[in-house]
Formats: sequence, structure tokens, C-alpha cells
Amino acid sequence: MSFVSLRGIKKTYGKGENAFVVLKGVDLDIQKGDFIALMGPSGSGKSTLSNILGCLDDADSGVYDFCGVNVCDLSFGEKARLRRNYFGFIFQSFNLLSKTTALENVELPLIYKGLKKKERRELAMIALQKVGLERWANHSSAELSGGQQQRVAIARALAISPVFLIADEPTGNLDTQRSIEIMEILQGLNQNEGITILMVTHESDMASYASREIHFLDGKIQREVKR
Repeated sequence: MSFVSLRGIKKTYGKGENAFVVLKGVDLDIQKGDFIALMGPSGSGKSTLSNILGCLDDADSGVYDFCGVNVCDLSFGEKARLRRNYFGFIFQSFNLLSKTTALENVELPLIYKGLKKKERRELAMIALQKVGLERWANHSSAELSGGQQQRVAIARALAISPVFLIADEPTGNLDTQRSIEIMEILQGLNQNEGITILMVTHESDMASYASREIHFLDGKIQREVKR
């Protein structure tokens, strides 16, 4: 059984003449330990698919099986618990609180899990150590470079020990050297810790770090490249 299995996933935004079909019956299997780069032009459906995989959006129809559970049948609250306990998210814009320290930013998802302060701090520091930022734990986001901010965002995603990491254009706001640093971190998490990763990207050089490339066009999977 696949770690993740999608069958006939469809999604339309708008109604009537304004309707835009984003996903046109997507089938995809993801195995545990995969590192997938989801690629395609703007509007091809890749970000919508990643949002559905992360339970941030709902499919109109189809089956989304996650570890034997049909996510499409879950309630809003059940999907929230699934996100909170199993998924880590990394965004292009970092989404950090600017006046809050790196450590406090990483603690945020642990607060939502209801962990006590001491345990939160310990887990947040471990996550910062994994991305090489423990010395910057007490610096605010505004005091960090773009690359450091993205590493804090990765640490925040790692704090809950996710089994599935979803990254949407994680290097989109970074220069080449910082992008390489981020990709090496992600590749290490995949290869050394076995975290399954799905990354949305426009950049073929960043996609080369993944073990699979899934190319999207007009709401469908056009082709796949395996390494």
C-alpha cells in the first residue's frame, strides 16, 4: 500500500462562466521516503494539489488515501488534527512573526499541540540544531537573513516530527547560494531521517535534488522523471 494515493482528484474554482477547472482527475502514488518535485507553469494545478495533500484545501471529488485513511471523508476538525500531528509546511514567504525570536517561531506548532513550555523549548532547540541555527535561537526574525529565516521555517516544520513535509517554492525568495543550502538541508532530512517530501518548484536545478519529478500541465500529470 502506498504512503499516499490519489485517485481521480478533481478541483474547480468558481461557478458557471467563471468556473476554472484546476485539477482534471489526478492519479498519483507517493511512497514513504520519496522526495518529489512538483513542477509546471503557473496555473497548471501543482500548488492546488499540494494544498489538497496538506489538507489546506478540499478536492471536489476523488479519493485521497493517507496511510490507509480516506482524507476526503474526514471532518474539518479531523483534518486539522491530521495537519497538526503529521504534516510539516514550508512556504516561499517564510511566514515568520517578525518581532518574535527564532525559538519562539519554531515553538508555535507545539503550542497548538498543547505541549508544556519546557517540552516545547527542548523540541524547538532540537529542530533549530538540525538546521544549524541554535546560536541564533534568541534573535528575532528581523535580525536574520533570508536564508536564515527559511531555515527557521524549516525548523518550525520539523518541530512536530512530521512524516510528510510539504514545501511550496521554498527557495523562491533566495539567491543561488542560499537556495543550495536549503536544498541540501531538505535532501539530508529525506535521506537521513526518511521524511517524505513534496516540493513545489519552478526551478529545474532545485528539482534535481529530488528523487522524482512530477510535471504538471493544464490540471493533469504530463510526465514523470525518476532518479
